[in-house]
Amino acid sequence: MDCIFCKIAAGEIPSKLIYEDELCLAFHDISPMAKVHALVIPKAHHDSLQKAADDPALLGHLLRVCAIVAETLGLADGYRVVTNVGENGGQTVAHLHFHVLGGEKLSEKLA
Repeated sequence: MDCIFCKIAAGEIPSKLIYEDELCLAFHDISPMAKVHALVIPKAHHDSLQKAADDPALLGHLLRVCAIVAETLGLADGYRVVTNVGENGGQTVAHLHFHVLGGEKLSEKLA
């Protein structure tokens, strides 16, 4: 599979790791959209949230990790968690991932 996030999860492509466990990992985004921008991805490939909807345990775990990452990065004063689904939803990598954004006052336009 030619998925960049699968390659990151497999350790084939280096990343600035924030968190890792048996199911997922979190790392800093290389093209940040906010002062702090991390990505949380499952190690197993799922194309999107839509494709992983039948695995509520995994989704719950990923959201819990988003909160851990936010705390680790000092975002207690507020942050945003976003996932994009499909091309029309703005998804650019076809591997489920959550963006953890913060470190500044975020625009309300996308809230």
